[in-house]
Amino acid sequence: MAAWGPYLWEWGSILLRWLHVTAAIAWIGASFFFMHLDAGLRRMPGMKTGVAGVSWQVHAGGFYEMSKYTLAPAELPDHLVWHKWQSYWTWISGFSLLCWVYYGRSSVFLIDPTVMPLSPIQAAAIGVGSLALGWIVYDLLCKSPLGKHDALLALVGFGYVVLTSFAYTLVFSGRGALIHTGALMATMMTANVFLVIMPNQRKSVAALIAGREPEPQWAKSSKQRSTHNNYITLPVLFMMLSNHYPVTFANRAAIPAIVTCVVVAGALVRYFYNRWHADEDAGKAPWWAWLAAAVAIWAAFWVAMASSPGMRPELGLAPTPQPTLAAGLDLPRAPQDVVDVVETRCVMCHAPEPVWDGIGIAPKGVMLDTPERIAALAPSIRMQAVLTHAMPPNNLTEMTEAERRVLGRWLAGASLAGN
Repeated sequence: MAAWGPYLWEWGSILLRWLHVTAAIAWIGASFFFMHLDAGLRRMPGMKTGVAGVSWQVHAGGFYEMSKYTLAPAELPDHLVWHKWQSYWTWISGFSLLCWVYYGRSSVFLIDPTVMPLSPIQAAAIGVGSLALGWIVYDLLCKSPLGKHDALLALVGFGYVVLTSFAYTLVFSGRGALIHTGALMATMMTANVFLVIMPNQRKSVAALIAGREPEPQWAKSSKQRSTHNNYITLPVLFMMLSNHYPVTFANRAAIPAIVTCVVVAGALVRYFYNRWHADEDAGKAPWWAWLAAAVAIWAAFWVAMASSPGMRPELGLAPTPQPTLAAGLDLPRAPQDVVDVVETRCVMCHAPEPVWDGIGIAPKGVMLDTPERIAALAPSIRMQAVLTHAMPPNNLTEMTEAERRVLGRWLAGASLAGN
């Protein structure tokens, strides 16, 4: 790779991530606002014919009066704002980032030879194909008789997401499985907008222009998909952030359980706010949802921790009752056996001039090329290489269990020396 290649990769990654986060903020903000607006509509005297409710809002010193029609107004205004591009650009930028990071660097982040020895092309084809197939199955579920029963459809959809997360663990690394679970859910959300909500709105507009009344089913179907989007938004955000935290994907077998807990927690938080906005006049709110969500997250924490590779007693790496490792270690230099492990398995990337193909800058600026730097970064080494086995990524440099035990024994001693 040319000398500028790694820099291009890093800049491409940050610019795509910047665009993705910006678009997501706009989309999620609009989605949450309209759910709040729907829930906060009130019947008021003197409303226009066909208006379902009115909401008065205050923002930035201004007063706003917003009305929602049961179906549509008798005549359309000259200027009509369509909320769609926030959703489209969120998915476009997110899919581009998925291609850039995971398919472009599949050997580092996506392919785990111990799970399935895929080629980069095979991994990308499975990833893209699963997103398309995942949407098709979800859409068929919504259009089946289940679609007439919102609660049952939601339960089946929940099970479907958990099942797909398990399927991903059979082909990808833990990190790749979790990010693809989130990508599938995000694809469902944007496809709902692009293939269901927007077409229904266009049909409603065309009917009004033709002097006909829009079909109630169009609004009902759009509302159902919009509600799905609302309830899975927070779990999707968790999946997107998870790739920065190896504790969430350290053990592939635990991913379906973690997904289950996170989806439940995120949906409960949204349920609270949706009901709170609807019932605020009566002073009612399902406060129990916060406790239930906290229990779900607590369960996710314990599943992730208990299943982490470093917790296996036979490796001798599980935490002891001794004080935990502190950042201010009284350990200026790492011992030679630890230095040997790090030099053999880590320094090809984590050095001032990395020699691993495609790596031009030490990932996240972490350098482990001296005994002093190794000692200073002992807490990170413990998390990344001992407790979670996130590093080396997909064990590219084939660090052995014996070598991880060397690090674990040193870090246990370092924990005592630091207290």
